[in-house]
Amino acid sequence: MQIILQEDIEKLGHRGDIVTVKPGYARNFLLPHKLAIEATTGNMKALERIRTSLAKKTATELEAAQKQAALVNGVAVRFTRKTGENDQLFGSVTTADIAEALAAQGFKIDKRQVQLRESIKALGEYPVTIKIFRDVTAEVKAHVEKES
Repeated sequence: MQIILQEDIEKLGHRGDIVTVKPGYARNFLLPHKLAIEATTGNMKALERIRTSLAKKTATELEAAQKQAALVNGVAVRFTRKTGENDQLFGSVTTADIAEALAAQGFKIDKRQVQLRESIKALGEYPVTIKIFRDVTAEVKAHVEKES
């Protein structure tokens, strides 16, 4: 089934792209959540108007994302956790923990924007990438310390 994306969807495409997806995915998820519209002949003709409005929206979001990335870049977040033998953490520091710590510092970051290869399970300092918008990323330092 052919659809026109109205929002960026990771691993599928960007706004204004015409993509082919399985009918169930389009019918059950993309269309009800208004993430896409059907690629009918009428919608294809209206695509140019849609693309210009989406381009303006993308440009303003990109500018805002670059400003936010400049603010977030280099910020440090600290976590104190209980540890066991060999300084292994009881539990871990997850993307939700990092997003929550950034929110406490006044940054509006969703846990899905925080990119960790795996949860942090040991003491130390870790670089964490924050994907703010398409190609705009920032790096944050996560310091994990032993709880006294």
